[in-house]
Amino acid sequence: MLRSVEIELFSPILARPSQILFPLAETQNEMEDKILNTYEELLKFSNSILNLESPIIDSRIEDFENKIEYKLPKDFKYFIKKNNGFSLSVTEVYGIGKEFLNSSLDEIYDFEHNEVGNPMPKYFLPFSPDGYGNHYCIDLSRIENEICPIVFWQHDYNYKNISEVETCNKNFVEWINEVMIEWTLGEYNFDGTEK
Repeated sequence: MLRSVEIELFSPILARPSQILFPLAETQNEMEDKILNTYEELLKFSNSILNLESPIIDSRIEDFENKIEYKLPKDFKYFIKKNNGFSLSVTEVYGIGKEFLNSSLDEIYDFEHNEVGNPMPKYFLPFSPDGYGNHYCIDLSRIENEICPIVFWQHDYNYKNISEVETCNKNFVEWINEVMIEWTLGEYNFDGTEK
């Protein structure tokens, strides 16, 4: 069983939540089990609502890491190595490569850091759009045990401090479980029929 540690994040003077609970670091085996179990759960969905791209068999992950000068977390690497880009219902995770044109992870990274009016920090990796110009991002600056938290970047919000960016999941696997699997199961069955 995981224990939790309370961390004071904001001063009580600010009108923000004052405490968040984070579980202590999981063992490598526990994380690997979560990655495999989540991938298997994703595969239960019908291909009528699940689209899986081909696996990565070349060096594009390593090339991308070298380009952005950050290591990708192992849970994210596992998923995109298995399926270089995938979507469930309306939620998409970008793939890496020219075949995705302007929707490739590398093109989106360049665009969101260099070509927009409100660029995100270089250590935010936008991997999934919300359909309104915002992105779920991996916070590569907070990598620990090869795992990074997921943040939600609002493109039209002028952040005065980076701590204002919402941390929504403690890792990519939790994001997949919540945003892709749980939210989809709120509207669809595994076979793709509506509820």
